[in-house]
Amino acid sequence: MKRFNVLDEEFVCDNCHKKVSKLGYTARDHCPFCLYSKHVDINPGDRANECQGLLKPIDVEKFKDTYKIIYECDKCHILHKNIMAKDDNMDVIINLSCHK
Repeated sequence: MKRFNVLDEEFVCDNCHKKVSKLGYTARDHCPFCLYSKHVDINPGDRANECQGLLKPIDVEKFKDTYKIIYECDKCHILHKNIMAKDDNMDVIINLSCHK
């Protein structure tokens, strides 16, 4: 069973270098501008993963009334999924969904 430690923190995106603010309703786990994330957790919010690779958004899938972003780590190549945030760039989401 996954443990979820809610860490809603500001950060600077390692991909696009934009300042990302807190999400406010759950933990922010990716950049809303370019959708990249960082491979930092083993369990959500634990910051225990030594990989630290960039998680590149490669696809999206329908999930309930929203979407999950599918990532591939540029370092260890593991696939990972995160639910999109309300303020994510929909143009990037649409672009990912059109490249299937």
